[in-house]
Amino acid sequence: QLQLQESEGGSVEAGGSLSLSCKMTGSTPSTYCMAWFRQAPGKEREGLVFHRPSGQTNYADSVKGRFTFSRDKERLYLEMNGLKPNDTAVYYCAAIGHFYCDLNGARYTYWGQGTQVTVSS
Repeated sequence: QLQLQESEGGSVEAGGSLSLSCKMTGSTPSTYCMAWFRQAPGKEREGLVFHRPSGQTNYADSVKGRFTFSRDKERLYLEMNGLKPNDTAVYYCAAIGHFYCDLNGARYTYWGQGTQVTVSS
């Protein structure tokens, strides 16, 4: 059983940067597919990036070139640059014990509790 917990989010002005982390406990994360999602008020959940155990990492077009995924043995990270007001959302890390994953949130079994990111204009 894998547990995920995001770090505290924050508030930044447009154009600013923010980094999120997600602590992984309770299982062996090297064989898990991992991802970051977000959900803005009144909108559907949006997949941002997924990372397969093979090392493949893919980004949604909406964040490509601005957001960067990384990980170490204990944490996932999401570095966010060039933030825009429409990046305001609750951000979630997610994982599934499988070699395949994509940006479809329905595939993921494990979720963090979410953390708020607010970008002001």
